[in-house]
Amino acid sequence: MKDMFSITDVDTQKGIIQYREETYTGFRCRINPDRSKRHIVHPFTLPEDDGDCPFCPERIFSVTPFFPDGKRILHNESVTFPNMFPFGTGHVVTVITKAHRVERFSRQQVIDALTGQIEALVRYDGYPSINMNFLPSAGASLVHPHMQGLCDARPPHIVERYFYAGFKYRERTGKEYWDVLTDGEKKSGRYLFGDEIAWSAHAVPCGEREVRGILPVATLEETIPYIDLLAAGIVDVLEFYRNLGTTAFNMSIFFDKAGSKRGFHAFCSLISRINPNPSSMSDSAFMERMHFEPIIMTLPEDMGELYRNQKKEKD
Repeated sequence: MKDMFSITDVDTQKGIIQYREETYTGFRCRINPDRSKRHIVHPFTLPEDDGDCPFCPERIFSVTPFFPDGKRILHNESVTFPNMFPFGTGHVVTVITKAHRVERFSRQQVIDALTGQIEALVRYDGYPSINMNFLPSAGASLVHPHMQGLCDARPPHIVERYFYAGFKYRERTGKEYWDVLTDGEKKSGRYLFGDEIAWSAHAVPCGEREVRGILPVATLEETIPYIDLLAAGIVDVLEFYRNLGTTAFNMSIFFDKAGSKRGFHAFCSLISRINPNPSSMSDSAFMERMHFEPIIMTLPEDMGELYRNQKKEKD
């Protein structure tokens, strides 16, 4: 397990900074515990609603789109449908609750939402992920809680790196990367809970308080028997965050392609985000923070014309 990541301590005038790096993926982060003294965890506040939410019960069935079969996927409170503004070949949305604002999710609500996501995503051929931005400070464009599922022919950048890590680790050691990683996490001080799904604080976090749950399976279809257990773990981590004083979060669950046998393990990653407050709107969401693939709205090829038009207007 020691060769899975490295920690380098660097002395500064203000204390020690840790440089951390995953050996086989190259993912890096810097940790400075003293930065928590800046007191940036503000009291929880939300912007005023305009009363025009497309995900609320009075509008959801009139303004959201259907799947090609003319239906949406319903599981108790959850409603799943295609994203109206997709950034993937397959991009689906699951509205989790009828309630517009939610303080805590029940285990059943998460089970229903995950079930809807999986039922939608298995219709696409490729590498799926289930994702969530909760609250504006985590990049959510709508307060009403929802998940987003993606499926593309090419895996997310983070998954590609772990495919490579698994290959190199097996080549160098003859062992399976994810088996060794899971066993090592269970024996470490980062371990939180869980047996079949092992939840621990990730050694090289991609965000504040990153927690990962490593599943014993790789694909969407293989995950179905573990939905209840996965949902229970997610609810437990979110309650852990709340008790630490933060409510906003990002979540991504990454899977291998159906039928693949490369030794990859699906995993669920969560990070806490700053509480919503009057100055906390963010355009950094799960794609930027968890997939390491920024979503861009402006074509670079349009920038030259935009600049020249501005110059003409000034002249």
